[in-house]
Amino acid sequence: MVRLELDQVVMRRMKEEDIEIVKALIKEGCEGTENRLILHILTRPLCLFILAVFSSILRCLVHSFILALAIPVFLLIVFLKITMPRSTAVLGSSRPYWDYVGSSYREAQDDTLQNPYCRISGKTPFTKKAKRRAGSKDKDKETTTEKITPEREQAAGQVWLAECEGDILGCIFREGETRAGISRICRLVTGSWYRREGLGRLLVQSLEQRERETGAHRVYAHVPYPSKLGEAFFRKLGYRQLGVETSDEDDKELKQESPERGFLGYPLTKVYYKDL
Repeated sequence: MVRLELDQVVMRRMKEEDIEIVKALIKEGCEGTENRLILHILTRPLCLFILAVFSSILRCLVHSFILALAIPVFLLIVFLKITMPRSTAVLGSSRPYWDYVGSSYREAQDDTLQNPYCRISGKTPFTKKAKRRAGSKDKDKETTTEKITPEREQAAGQVWLAECEGDILGCIFREGETRAGISRICRLVTGSWYRREGLGRLLVQSLEQRERETGAHRVYAHVPYPSKLGEAFFRKLGYRQLGVETSDEDDKELKQESPERGFLGYPLTKVYYKDL
């Protein structure tokens, strides 16, 4: 755990040279998420029943109880690994894979979020060039040849980074606007050394302020289903679970904003919302 001075954090849009660092941060933050989702699905009653039926059939063909039990489970795990790309990318996005290049910021001057801690302390965050991983230079050259249209940029969404003294500490993903006045947080990740320091709260609240200023009246957040910490985090920030703590007026939103679903229709995420 590293002591973090939140008034020294700069929150800016992701650029192309940041993509590999962000992907590594996402991979670190999502470690174990996919396995927890698979375990959640495997332990559902209907799934257990189907596995038991296939095991009984195999028992007549394979003269080994252990193999008859293990083969269906193994095949199902492989199937889930292949068909659940969002669990290791950005859950809650309407696209299977996030468009990192399309969501990169290309202007010379950084687009930043307001940091409320700077107003309180009166300090100005110190900024310097972000550190890059070895071998990322060649990958950056490859991505810059892609054609980026305004339509692609708008549909790709935004990625905001929390940076301090050149180190990228965390990031938050906001999907491209699909409905007027509605914003969607698809992924929030902080580095393992900077958790429980208020960095995630700073990212969410600063993005909420930005969305409020641009005319949004509601923000949705998709939280991986087995994540108790994620659910508690958003509840503390004033979010409520859609479909559980909603009024009759919000029932229509269930059709517009439904959780991600996986094998046999079991939910992979819980949808939380907050009115701005």
